Amino acid sequence: MEQIVRCGLIQCSNPLNDESRPVAEIKRAALDKHLPLIDEAGAKGVQILCLQEIFDGPYFCPSQDKRWYAAAEPMPGPTTAILAEYAKKYEMVIVAPLYEKAMRGVYYNSAGVIDADGSYLGTYRKQHIPHTSQFWEKYFFRPGDGGYPIFETRYAKVGVYICYDRHFPEGARCLGLNGAEIVFNPSATVAGLSQYLWKLEQPAHAVANGYYVGAINRVGTEAPWNIGRFYGSSYFVNPRGQFVAEASEDDDELVVADLDLSMIDEVRNVWQFYRDRRPEAYDELVTHSIGGALPR
Repeated sequence: MEQIVRCGLIQCSNPLNDESRPVAEIKRAALDKHLPLIDEAGAKGVQILCLQEIFDGPYFCPSQDKRWYAAAEPMPGPTTAILAEYAKKYEMVIVAPLYEKAMRGVYYNSAGVIDADGSYLGTYRKQHIPHTSQFWEKYFFRPGDGGYPIFETRYAKVGVYICYDRHFPEGARCLGLNGAEIVFNPSATVAGLSQYLWKLEQPAHAVANGYYVGAINRVGTEAPWNIGRFYGSSYFVNPRGQFVAEASEDDDELVVADLDLSMIDEVRNVWQFYRDRRPEAYDELVTHSIGGALPR
C-alpha cells in the first residue's frame, strides 16, 4: 500500500550582498525572501519542507570575520518561532538550518525540526566541519555533539545531515540505523569544488541505507567573497538511487516531490543490507587512525 508524503526543498539566492549592512538586517532580508516560497509550498500541499544551509543569510565562511558571530541565535529562538507559525498554518513540518548560539561564544551549524503543529522537535548539529579552499568553517562552528537524531514528525521519520557531512558514509549509515525514512542534506556548495560529487554521494547513501534523500543547495554568487557560483540542482532521490525531482542550477525554486515510503520496504526486502552487515567486523572504523592502529 502506498504511503505518500509530499516533500519540498527551497533553493534561494541571498538577497542582500552588502557586508556593510547590519547583520540583523541581512538576516531579515533573507528570511523575508524565503517566506513567499514557504507560502508557495503550503499552497501546494507540501507536508515536509527543508530549507538550505544557514538559510537566513549569506554563506559567510569564506571570511574569518567575527562580526558574523552576531548572526547566531538560540534554537529554538526567534526565527524558529516565526517558522512555527507557518508550520501550524499549513500543517507542514519545516527543517530550518540556522547558525546556532548554544551559549556565549559557543556556536554550531545546525538545523531545527518543527513539527506540523508548530512544536519544536529538536536540533541536529553538523558533525563534520571543513576548513579548506575558502570554506573556513572551523572559525565559526564547533563540531556537533548530539549524534544522529531521528525526528518522528507527523508524516515521517526525518534525519538531517548538513553539507560537508555528505562526504562521510558513517553518519549516513547511523541515520539509517536510527530509523530515518527521509534524510535532508541542506548545503552551500559551489561549482568547481565538488559539483561532480553532488549527484554521486547522496544517491549512494540512499541506496546503501534504503531511504530517501533530499539534497538542497543555494544558487547565485555572493559578494564580497565571490568564491564561485552556488549551482543549485537541489533534488530528491529514492531508495533505489533514482532521481525523483530536480531543480535548475540558477533559479530561486521550490522543488516538490511525492515520496512513497512503502518503497523503503520494497527495497529493503530485496537488498538486506541491515540484515547482512557485520558490525563485529568493523573495529577498524573506530580503532584505526590513518595509516595504522590508534595508540592505546
